[in-house]
Amino acid sequence: MAKVSAIEKQKKRERLVAKYAEKREALKKAAVDESLSADEQFMARLKLSALPRNSSKTRLRNRCQVTGRPRGYYRKFKMSRVSLRQLASQGEVPGVVKSSW
Repeated sequence: MAKVSAIEKQKKRERLVAKYAEKREALKKAAVDESLSADEQFMARLKLSALPRNSSKTRLRNRCQVTGRPRGYYRKFKMSRVSLRQLASQGEVPGVVKSSW
């Protein structure tokens, strides 16, 4: 199980990303828009840099839905390898069968 503080920090980042997504996207487009003057582009970049760092989508980290583990993450199942193996062995993950030959 991951630390509760790490999981809560991740949830806070997710809220910030959702809150500032539209504003961040508009400022990014304005910063590279050739039809705007250089001063307007510069001001857009300044406003973009003034936004909270944790509102950037790249700050998010994939975490296991079961344990909160940040590493060994399978996107298809939204679980870490450890949780996936444990639940698959118990037959609780539909469509997953332990292979044997």
